Amino acid sequence: MDAAARPEDEINRLRQQIRHHERLYYIENSPAISDAEFDYMMRRLAELEEQHPPLASADSPTRRVGGQPAEEFTPVRHNPALPMLSLDNAYSLAELGKFHQRVVKNLGHEKFQYTVEPKIDGLSVSLIYEKGALTLGATRGDGTTGEDVTANVRTIRSVPLVVEHGATPARFEVRGEVYIHRDAFERINEKREEEGQAPFANPRNCAAGSLRLLDSRITAARPLDIFLYALYITDDQGRPLEHPATATQSGAVEFMAALGFRTPDIHLCPGLDQVKEAIAGFGARRDLLDYEIDGVVVKVDSARLQTELGATSKFPRWAIAYKYAAVQAQTKLLDIQVQVGRTGALTPVAILAPVSLSGSTIARATLHNQDEIEKKDIRIGDTVLIEKGGEVIPKVVKAVEEDRAGDERKFIMPATCPVCGAVASRQEGEAVTRCTGVACPAQIKERLLHYTTRGAMDIDHAGPAIIEQLVEEGLAHDPADLYSLTVEQARGLERMAEKSAANLVKAIGASKQRPLERLVFALGIRHVGARAGAVLARHFGSMDALMAAGKEEMEKIHEIGGITAGSVALFFSQEANRRVIGKLKAAGVNMTSSQPSAGEKTLLGKQFVLTGTLASMARNEAKARIENLGGRVTSSVTKKTDYIVAGAEPGSKAEKARELGIPILEEKDLLEMLGS
Repeated sequence: MDAAARPEDEINRLRQQIRHHERLYYIENSPAISDAEFDYMMRRLAELEEQHPPLASADSPTRRVGGQPAEEFTPVRHNPALPMLSLDNAYSLAELGKFHQRVVKNLGHEKFQYTVEPKIDGLSVSLIYEKGALTLGATRGDGTTGEDVTANVRTIRSVPLVVEHGATPARFEVRGEVYIHRDAFERINEKREEEGQAPFANPRNCAAGSLRLLDSRITAARPLDIFLYALYITDDQGRPLEHPATATQSGAVEFMAALGFRTPDIHLCPGLDQVKEAIAGFGARRDLLDYEIDGVVVKVDSARLQTELGATSKFPRWAIAYKYAAVQAQTKLLDIQVQVGRTGALTPVAILAPVSLSGSTIARATLHNQDEIEKKDIRIGDTVLIEKGGEVIPKVVKAVEEDRAGDERKFIMPATCPVCGAVASRQEGEAVTRCTGVACPAQIKERLLHYTTRGAMDIDHAGPAIIEQLVEEGLAHDPADLYSLTVEQARGLERMAEKSAANLVKAIGASKQRPLERLVFALGIRHVGARAGAVLARHFGSMDALMAAGKEEMEKIHEIGGITAGSVALFFSQEANRRVIGKLKAAGVNMTSSQPSAGEKTLLGKQFVLTGTLASMARNEAKARIENLGGRVTSSVTKKTDYIVAGAEPGSKAEKARELGIPILEEKDLLEMLGS
């Protein structure tokens, strides 16, 4: 900073920058700077405000937690007695020692224990249970107000919808971190890059973005998980109650585990030396975990002492997050190779001199696209810095320019596809270069894999090895060719016995009856994910109507933007794609939607609440069928609720419905309404 600059100018600049980066991190799930850089700005601002008290402001970023909730979800105010505070950070053992000194000074003694648990790199949530049933799931938001994501939380298989335990309190709240496993994150990013979408920067962004989707069906397709680390037992008014289970942090975690919640590994430490040992132990094991941790959380174990220590407006004084540094290494960039995906996307991949990083040998790293390479000025032959932080696939951080010898070569995206030789082109406004060859073997393989995957046509036994052989043997050039595969042909594939061949052909045949929305998604149209496929199928009702629609007509559909509409129109205008649709029709693949037309919306305006277990269908399917007929499904019972559908073992929602005089339907009543 210029020495002549006024303190108020720097304070205003820092506040503006911090608010900008808070929005990127908390609202858009797209951070542009590292945690360390953000924390430095926050510390500098706090320091200036402390030095110049008249310049302090009640709305300063130093006085609150996180960012404002997104507008798309219903706001949820957290219990005022239990705000969801953030944690202060320590980046060294020296800073951790200062935290310990503050705790000892405030308590006046060292007769206490710490707990140490992994800091899961995900999205913080609050779950509320009443009479054993999950009634609310909310994000942290700004610590005071979050977002109602109950429908999405319910899709997480490790979240108990009902807690059945003799010691279950009448009303309690658990808090934790929603995250995604490393391998699932890698699969999702591969698919996004194939579809021309920007990959998630790290698992945390992936988990946060998935939990905050408006369509819970898409969330359900992403295998989110959760760890719960905090427990609060309250009365009906939300006032905290004393309970043996919440007397200590270690006891609370043990109690939550007994109730059936996933809880983190926790170490009870009698002193600072043991805390440091636990930190080292977690650090040594972090790369063996199937989820990301970016540090550990150190807490005073006693709830009574936690209350005595209290909190600032931003952080509890009884806890701190110890952050691990990202693991980096230098190596030589030997080459940049190009791989071809389902949509023809050409993706550059760094070929590295093998180097050990986090216990594994790294020989490849992602480079994403030509723009990324040019932005970082990465050249073949460079010494490069690679990093494995929150990413499954290592990334190239930068070139070590001072090590250049002068013979390094700039990378140029090839003008032709490296697999089939067709022209490679890049559309204006896009970062991705694509192969234009319709018969490219690499694209065919990836398109078939997408077509057969779960969420699309869901064809069992058709894994990557089988698809690769079908393409190499000339048995499949497009998805329609799968339906002409015979048992005899399948039996001729490597490692395919009679029974396996029969199972494959049977699974392919069974996929003919998949809903139209699955087929639209399975075709692999650029910019058309599962949600857009469902919207298009429901609106047009048949493949013929969809193929006949123009870009302008599709643009008018809610949730279908101009880019998607243009992509769909272009896809169906191409003769090769129309031929594939014709072959699919001839093979007997379902081409019509079972969705009703606008005039058949028999449940239009009706509001439903589902409770208990349904015998004939999953909860998500019931929700979808109600919505298809114009109804709406909500997560809580209010005076606006028209019907509550009670399956087996209904929870407290049925009791509340009786109190409000709301009709309670049995499953058979719902089926009649749905026309089943």
